[in-house]
Amino acid sequence: MDTTTHFHLYAERRARVAAQLGAGGIAIVPTAPERSRNRDSEFLFRHDSYFYYLTGFTEPNAWLVITADGETTLFCQPKDLEREIWDGIRMGPEAAPSHLGMSQAFSVAELDQRLPRLLENRHTVWYPFATHKGLEGRVDGWLQSVRARVRYGALCPEVQRDLCGVLDEMRLIKDAHEQGIMRRAARISARAHIRAMQRSAAMLSAGQDVREYHLDAELLHEFRQHGSQYPAYSSIVAAGANACVLHYRADNAAIRDGELVLIDAGCELDGYASDITRTFPANGRFTGPQRVLYDLVLASQEAAIAATQPGNRFVDPHEATVKVLTQGMLDLGLLDKNQVGTLEDAIEHRHYFAHYMHRTGHWLGMDVHDCGSYVEPSELGTVSERKDPLSGETIRDRPSRILRPGMALTIEPGLYVRPSDRIPREFWNIGIRIEDDAIVTEHSCELISRDVPVKADDIEALMRG
Repeated sequence: MDTTTHFHLYAERRARVAAQLGAGGIAIVPTAPERSRNRDSEFLFRHDSYFYYLTGFTEPNAWLVITADGETTLFCQPKDLEREIWDGIRMGPEAAPSHLGMSQAFSVAELDQRLPRLLENRHTVWYPFATHKGLEGRVDGWLQSVRARVRYGALCPEVQRDLCGVLDEMRLIKDAHEQGIMRRAARISARAHIRAMQRSAAMLSAGQDVREYHLDAELLHEFRQHGSQYPAYSSIVAAGANACVLHYRADNAAIRDGELVLIDAGCELDGYASDITRTFPANGRFTGPQRVLYDLVLASQEAAIAATQPGNRFVDPHEATVKVLTQGMLDLGLLDKNQVGTLEDAIEHRHYFAHYMHRTGHWLGMDVHDCGSYVEPSELGTVSERKDPLSGETIRDRPSRILRPGMALTIEPGLYVRPSDRIPREFWNIGIRIEDDAIVTEHSCELISRDVPVKADDIEALMRG
């Protein structure tokens, strides 16, 4: 639990929230619920990201209340020696104010009793919309209790507002503390990828039966070996044609000599995610066709990295990637020039979508697909309409987000070639994705995940070792 070391960090974040609530504002933030896995066991608990961002508190069954005057109230599990024998030590409301810097703390059993009084005579109640099932109903119940006291002079909040917008903007810019954790998480994940690559080559060289789950086991071992709490998401370990399934999960498919393996995996460390993808030859040696496609994807990533700098738009790396990939598809015969026309035509009509169907990146932070608007807030009123060439639907575009120092995002181009009579056979069933984690700096971006090699020659050298 990261509570005492960064006491002032969380207090400063709560103060920033309080300053944005407006006169008479009050904010309510619950942590995540515990969830049953089966019968009498539960899934491993993982805190709510918003709640943790403001508290550093990892216990379940907890709520945070912040008022515009800066007062903070924590509701948490009470001390219970019998339950603590089974479930672990609880901080308890008596210790929480001094350990977490809260104004006051109470047992979560008193939540329904105390919340209406905290809401009394407030103008606006803020909470995260559409993130916690049933939260709106809980708020309605507390407001009904406030209304029942209007005859005694109590005023009921007249406005409800979404707290996600305030917190999303705060979380979008990572401070030095957050960047430090993310760098450590990326280093751990990079080591895990290296371990999986080398295990693949070693087992094949020894004539052993290699399965996707063998490499998944290497990832999990390395994550935990270096203190990561768990994977940031379900790891993708995709052998051969499985790599053409974007959200494939590590299963029991055989890893065969001569095929590629795509691993998309990252650990979560102290609440922050990493997200790395590498594609490598199972035996440590690229074939000619594999190398051609791999170098194309890497060239497109290099173009995207060059476009990831402050002042550019979030969409710029994607557009740089698409231009390089589409030209490569035309050059290699993945797209027929006689049918799709020029590079500009192929991009305008999204012909590349047959082999590259996802975006080049997403925000990264406490959540692997982190919060934060992809539209520039200062330009929300600027809207243009266009018809999507594939679906035919009308899309309303707003200006893409301007990149600023402290923003963290992934850069992950890919190329996926399924069998087709229109495509050279040597490229069939090849799926390649290369993904790195980047933090925007004052003049460019810092790639924090490059402890695992990315160039084909370097991957081959690593796997020989």
